[in-house]
Amino acid sequence: MIQGMSNKVLVLLVSILQIFRILFVLVEASFRPAGSLSIDCGGNVNVTSEFNNDRSFQPDLGSSSVTLSPISHIVVSKNVMGLADFYRTARVFTKTSTYTIDVKTGRYWLRLYFYPLDNAQYDLQNAIFSIKANDYLLREGFSLRRSKRSPMFLEFVIEVVSSSTALALTLTPLNGSVAFINGIEVVLVPDNQFPSSALSIPLGSTIQMSTHVGFETLFRVNMGGPLVTPENDTLWRTWQSDSPFLINLASAHSVSTSPSSIQYPYGTSVEIAPNWIYATAQEMADANVGDQKFNISWVFKVDPGFTYLVRLHFCDIVSKALNNLVFNVYINYKAALTSFDISSKTMELSAAYYVDFAVNVSGKPDEIMIQVGPSDIMSAPSNAIINGLEIMKLSNLLYSFDGSYSKNFTRSKHPKKQLLIIVVTVACLGGLALLSSLVAAYYCFSFQRKSAKKRKCTSAWLPLPTHGGHSETKISTGSYASSAPSMGLGRVLAFLEVREATKNFDENLVIGVGGFGKVYRGMLENGVTVAVKRGNPRSQQGLVEFRTEIQMLSKLRHRHLVSLIGFCEELNEMILVYEYMAGGPLRKHIYGSDLPQLTWKQRLEICIGAAKGLHYLHTGAAETIIHRDVKTTNILLDENLTAKVADFGLSKMGPTLDQTHVSTAVKGSFGYLDPEYFRRQQLTEKSDVYSFGVVLLEVLCARPAINPSLPREQVNIAEWAMHWQKKGHLEQIMDPYLMDKVNLDSVRKFGETAEKCLAEQGSERPTMGDVLWNLEYALQLQEATAQNLVDENSTNYIPDLPDWIPHVEHVEHESSVIVTERESDVDTSSLVFSQLMDPRGR
Repeated sequence: MIQGMSNKVLVLLVSILQIFRILFVLVEASFRPAGSLSIDCGGNVNVTSEFNNDRSFQPDLGSSSVTLSPISHIVVSKNVMGLADFYRTARVFTKTSTYTIDVKTGRYWLRLYFYPLDNAQYDLQNAIFSIKANDYLLREGFSLRRSKRSPMFLEFVIEVVSSSTALALTLTPLNGSVAFINGIEVVLVPDNQFPSSALSIPLGSTIQMSTHVGFETLFRVNMGGPLVTPENDTLWRTWQSDSPFLINLASAHSVSTSPSSIQYPYGTSVEIAPNWIYATAQEMADANVGDQKFNISWVFKVDPGFTYLVRLHFCDIVSKALNNLVFNVYINYKAALTSFDISSKTMELSAAYYVDFAVNVSGKPDEIMIQVGPSDIMSAPSNAIINGLEIMKLSNLLYSFDGSYSKNFTRSKHPKKQLLIIVVTVACLGGLALLSSLVAAYYCFSFQRKSAKKRKCTSAWLPLPTHGGHSETKISTGSYASSAPSMGLGRVLAFLEVREATKNFDENLVIGVGGFGKVYRGMLENGVTVAVKRGNPRSQQGLVEFRTEIQMLSKLRHRHLVSLIGFCEELNEMILVYEYMAGGPLRKHIYGSDLPQLTWKQRLEICIGAAKGLHYLHTGAAETIIHRDVKTTNILLDENLTAKVADFGLSKMGPTLDQTHVSTAVKGSFGYLDPEYFRRQQLTEKSDVYSFGVVLLEVLCARPAINPSLPREQVNIAEWAMHWQKKGHLEQIMDPYLMDKVNLDSVRKFGETAEKCLAEQGSERPTMGDVLWNLEYALQLQEATAQNLVDENSTNYIPDLPDWIPHVEHVEHESSVIVTERESDVDTSSLVFSQLMDPRGR
């Protein structure tokens, strides 16, 4: 009787467990991801999914979370059978329009839905437009011409930074066409969904992936199983069947198990992929031969010129015991996993496991091939499986996902006949331009000789007048109004306007003194606080640097570059007006002042900001721009400690596509100067990378680049720090304030980055984009262990400095300027235009 009761209790427990499993599946199907928002563009009522009541698409107008500017009242709709309701309406735009979606900081899946509804007025099938999301270019020249009037779905992962807290989706009609969209979906990406690094193919190195890198989902495949819809995925993802990509259908055999039997080991989130994916797989089919030695192969077409994240999902649902399934995995014919045993990773059967790889596709073939096959181990059974696959495109250095847009920056493809015409035309124009340049150079040389003779008879610069021009008007001499543009060079300010802004150049408003002159804090009539740099008549700086600063900054706009508001050039005045940076130069925040010490995280964020500014100069502008004077006094901070690169008086346009460098006179500051540039007088963007490496060391060690008061081996920070870096103990000379407050791995990554920047040969140095990625990785390492800093026994802490390292007082010593005699357009005795000799402020 007792035995009978035991059996009844057991049956009851099993039934309860089955009920819980069913409830779990139901809850999973109706789960609404955190931070999700579904938008029906052009709709006027909420549209609910027939499978998931929580997945409701709300109208795009009238929501507190979504704004549209300018508002488009053009809505097309049509009841199309077999389509989801949100595809049945679309909002059409005849000019650039932006959806602004209020979201929190983080990464988001951005899903865009398109269907070209029939309309008598607008031909949506042939519409051509571009799509941007914040700084990311999603598509350029996007069209559904080849869609055969079927829905199209695009999915991206982009980062929303703390400064914006909004996702701006911009659609721009092209070629006189219109833009349209049917639906938008935003879903917050859970933590640890994407790796910070991945193994490269071929194996041998690890590729770092910054949080600022965007992803585009190209393929999400359920191997051996059917289509998995968003209703069966807690993050509303779609997983398609693998059969369209299989090269040989006969080589694979589908297997499956109950989704409820899938286990997720510690460290593998259930949100990586639903159990429906791990519950099905493709395994090697039985070829009825004794020695099965073949691979199952899938091919996926991709865009060349991009790096791809390839995520492989595995779950051993075919073995009866551990360590029975051993096989190889290949990506583009290269070994990715050799003698791979899933159970050795999970320590149990039917357990989820995934692995990430980074694959660069530079040219033909423009495809990614995935293969699984038997291991070379003779005793292992000939079998191999794979459960799921994801292929995601990484945004390039231009934050673009569009291959055609990227090619425009490298080369264009033309038929041979057109190419011949272009070559001949370019040659003719080039010859004409060369002839014109020679004539212009002759007249300029003659004019300069006459001007030089005239200057010898007078002072180099007339004394500063008490007012601009000959009147007390706020209109500059030359009849330029203060709000008028000057040949695209920015706003022209009247001298009187500048004088009033600085209270007649009150000495109490001086925030810095440099080789060009004093820098004042001022306020314009509209209430904007500005920094006013006024030329000194006795300065050895000249018109060339003044013009260079104006021309460079007038065509540059970036969050991490100081903005030029305007300038004044009345009579013999040379005045530059910038946005005011309340924090002043970076240097005074790391040494030589009584300001609060910066934390390691703050220092990393400042370096990342400066790297973004330099990266934009090198790759984001229409032409490559080399700053040529990167240092801690030329990196300014605002009130929020946001870093901005400043002072472009020495900047140069970089080499063109057919050049490797720019031959020019050596200019820069001692301690920061690229040794290769100094020796060869050949300037490249890698010269900025070297200087930035010195800045990194200053930030870490809190001392000047050059300090003559130190022992000889310590005078130059680059030499001294690399001495310790090569020993693997760079932390020994870091700022004592940072002791016990930093993660050792973060400091090591930071030191490795600085070491690469300071490579002797420019070709061995990373690009600023690579530097940026590595710094962001160092920040991730620091943030990952921030919660453990209270544990004094943590191995991530750096011990106190040993007693034998002497304490050295920091000496304020501004680096000297190097100028060679190869440039005839500048006085060879001139100092750096933007140099602030007093780093206490600007």
